[in-house]
Amino acid sequence: MAAGVAIGVLAVRKVSAAKSALGPAGLNRAVGSASDNIAGFADAFRSGMREREADLRSALGVEQPVLPAPAATHR
Repeated sequence: MAAGVAIGVLAVRKVSAAKSALGPAGLNRAVGSASDNIAGFADAFRSGMREREADLRSALGVEQPVLPAPAATHR
């Protein structure tokens, strides 16, 4: 009997978690998380490109251009 109650409680918790993940709030969290991950990847990619360009310029003896700092991204 106790095992049946425990299985029932676990099933109710799983269903409740699934319902909250599929609702509007869960969808908003998923989209927000994906957006943050994409923005983080883009920032890391740009940083890596700047580092690589600096390495290439140094290796080739090319002067570094004086450019304004990139604008901060707003999230």
